[in-house]
Amino acid sequence: MRKLIFDAHLDMSWNAIEWNRDLMLPVSEIRKFESQFENIVPGDPTVSWHALRRGRVGMTISTLLPRLHRKDGALTHYQSREAAYGCCMGQLAYYQAMVKRGVLREIPDAAALNEHVAAWEADESEDSSELPIGFILSMEGSPSILSPGQISEWYEAGLRILGPAHYGPGPYCMGTGSEGGLKKEGPALLREMDRVGMLLDVTHLADQSFWEALDVYQGPVLASHHNCRALVPGDRQLDDDQIKELIKRDAIIGAAFDNWMIKPGWIRFVSDPQTVCMADIVDHIDHICQLAGTTKHCGLGTDLDGGFGKEQCPYDLDTIADLQNMAGLLSERGYSDADIEGIMYRNWVDFFRRVWS
Repeated sequence: MRKLIFDAHLDMSWNAIEWNRDLMLPVSEIRKFESQFENIVPGDPTVSWHALRRGRVGMTISTLLPRLHRKDGALTHYQSREAAYGCCMGQLAYYQAMVKRGVLREIPDAAALNEHVAAWEADESEDSSELPIGFILSMEGSPSILSPGQISEWYEAGLRILGPAHYGPGPYCMGTGSEGGLKKEGPALLREMDRVGMLLDVTHLADQSFWEALDVYQGPVLASHHNCRALVPGDRQLDDDQIKELIKRDAIIGAAFDNWMIKPGWIRFVSDPQTVCMADIVDHIDHICQLAGTTKHCGLGTDLDGGFGKEQCPYDLDTIADLQNMAGLLSERGYSDADIEGIMYRNWVDFFRRVWS
């Protein structure tokens, strides 16, 4: 029987709204529609609700992403915080519409998680077409949080995870490609997250911001989509000291499927995708397992279609349904069935059961 999968980072509403993708369709039909247009979309998509079901990806962390995707980098960022807020409220409405349609199930607490997991574990159908896909709501980047005091409003709206950083400087901290620590209101934001029980995603935090954030924030942390700096240099990756600190904090680290994060020297728009395969991702998972002495801190957080498409994915992944093949690759490396089940979904499930208990 195919493995159940938990993917800890997918920008689903952003793909539906920013890229005008009907995610109810098979990926092949979305590609056919988009083939009419040149240089509009980032690349052939790999994700849809249909593909998630085919791959038995029954649970996700799905994001609100206050970001555009423009050729000029300056235009990629919203020019006002209020516009970013409006963007994320619109993306939230998309998820709510999918819940009403029966496609999705929101998972805001342990009771909903346990019921949802039990339903998927009991399902033996070929395509799981009768079951909604569970999602935990996250936000990637924080310009939509207009003030620290607004955290409680977002929590009431369903937001359970916040990654305060994305690319470049943010309103509360510094992100990938920039340097520096928390900004003036950064500590207040983190303390308010602690107060309401919103989880901290350290993904994209600049190094100084990473360490300062963990000094202030005392609640549960996760790294939804990160790989290892020891294998692929760059500030987008976690170094070994950061990984060890996350292990100490009982975090889970989701393996990302973006080629330039997987193999050293891979250059976007230049390198051949055929030079990266899913087995290369196992190298990153294994590195974390060796540091931890256990598989309990590893999961998947693919970031598929996160501003890129098949051209920037491992060559042996056509759609997200091919995540099923990770089980065999882990088995070839000597991982036990129990360890593989943990990496594929159970480590994330156990994490949320623990932090929401």
